[in-house]
Amino acid sequence: MKSRTSVLISIVLAMLVASMDSTIMNTTMPIVAEELGRFDLYAWSFAAYMIFNTVLAPVAGRISDLFGRKRVFACGILLFLVGSLLCGLSQSMVQLVIFRAVQGIGAGVMMPFPMIIAGDLFSVENRGKIQALFTSMWGLAALLAPMLGAFFVEYLNWRWIFYVNLPICVLAFLMLLPYKEVYEPKPAKVDYIGAILFTIGVSLLLLVTVLEENRAVFGVVGALFLIWFYLFERKQASPLVPLGMLSDRTIRWVNINGFVACLALFGVGSFIPLFLQSFAGASLFMSGLPLLGLAAGWMVVAVPAGKWVLKYGFRTLLIAGNVLLVLAGGLLTLINAESGVGFATVCLTVVGLAFGLTSTVAIIAVQQLAEPHQRGISTSFLMFCRNIGTAVGVTIMGAIVTHTQGIAGFHGLFLFGFVSTLAALVTALFIRNRGLESTAPGGTGS
Repeated sequence: MKSRTSVLISIVLAMLVASMDSTIMNTTMPIVAEELGRFDLYAWSFAAYMIFNTVLAPVAGRISDLFGRKRVFACGILLFLVGSLLCGLSQSMVQLVIFRAVQGIGAGVMMPFPMIIAGDLFSVENRGKIQALFTSMWGLAALLAPMLGAFFVEYLNWRWIFYVNLPICVLAFLMLLPYKEVYEPKPAKVDYIGAILFTIGVSLLLLVTVLEENRAVFGVVGALFLIWFYLFERKQASPLVPLGMLSDRTIRWVNINGFVACLALFGVGSFIPLFLQSFAGASLFMSGLPLLGLAAGWMVVAVPAGKWVLKYGFRTLLIAGNVLLVLAGGLLTLINAESGVGFATVCLTVVGLAFGLTSTVAIIAVQQLAEPHQRGISTSFLMFCRNIGTAVGVTIMGAIVTHTQGIAGFHGLFLFGFVSTLAALVTALFIRNRGLESTAPGGTGS
């Protein structure tokens, strides 16, 4: 029990710093760019973190299947710590972008492990509660990050937005040391070439979401690398992404649903505050309140979701979650300048209910249906699909708002989200139930 508690504390702390660093620079980056110069590299400080954070998740999950969770997670914490220290010491924007990439690598390695280790340690009934705890860290980070960023810039120095990570990472690492790992790794040859091909292909495709020029070139080259990756993986005895796992119909459609659902509405929370400030006259504080509804809705259904899976099966719950997503998308199309913060909060609460249900149930599904030695990659690959869907969705939404003047741009954004939720519901209909056991995969029970 002591070992389980210590690893939970380690995970929570690691999630807190990694999620805070996804957003803490939003309010402080203009000041950082002014001091370091090279404002043309402004967007790259975000892109470097996001790209490596996204790409490394499935790689880390697969490596943990081969060598164990503890040592890979520990490497992620240390990489994030080093990246944070280097970011704080940066003397130029070029250095900051490079060191943010190091931070992103550390975050990418860390982020799959809350769900992976929860799958190893906890029964299906209790996994929803644990995932709700992890989700609360995202909500806490969303509240803390802007306030901490503003505090450090005003009273200390912007470099402290990175230095604050150091003691938290050290504590997370120390709390991980007593952990007695229950998963027995299945050593095999590491698919280094596959990892390189995958990283290059996905990175080039993600660059399409941040570049202003030559997007088609990067997109085509990225797609060619992924095709090369697929052909290469088919010949490997121990591939980075086991294609046999994805040949399972249920796992395949759960991943597709995760991608489409996140493309549809996961990024809408980034645009609601801007809409309320621009057209509803909301203050900076009031425009952020709907995000609390999003977090609250998520946690309300995530806690009992594990027990619901055993009672109703994951197909029924995933369809129900996608129906809620369609409802949320429909409500968002009704938003106008007179709607106000209250209506926006209702909309995002329904979005939170939808994602709280689908996210928790989908993680349980891919963990239970995959072989024990593939549980790391099955979990992290689902997270990867969601992240890619979010990146693509936010890019499309941003393009709609940017290229359509006034409130019409937001109406177009919400309409795109609603149509995409219908597509997500269709993908959920292809999911089939299979047997679920109530005991924890690692044999630890509840």
